[in-house]
Amino acid sequence: MDIRVTIDGRSVDASLNDSPAARDLASLLPLTLHLEDFHGTERIADPPRKLTTEDAPEPQAPKTGDLAYYAPWGNLAVFYKDGPSASSDLLILGRIDADAGVLSTADRITIEAVS
Repeated sequence: MDIRVTIDGRSVDASLNDSPAARDLASLLPLTLHLEDFHGTERIADPPRKLTTEDAPEPQAPKTGDLAYYAPWGNLAVFYKDGPSASSDLLILGRIDADAGVLSTADRITIEAVS
């Protein structure tokens, strides 16, 4: 599913995969999140509610540009560096096609469905 993402006023291409968690995120759109840095690897924010983890896909190590959901804390993450090894607690929801420099300094992200 293609989505419209705006990072600090700059539009970038992005898409969600077809996982139940990604579809659950899509049901919350449009969504504006204020991001903060976490561990020098990702920018994180809390969605309005926890997402489903039902039928989660196989764990994958996050890569730069991945949009992910960390189930234990219920937060979304935008990775600007490749992340740690795969974890069953981290669900990859999609990709944001933006430069790592843009992702690493992002303060505000708006995610909208493409109609």
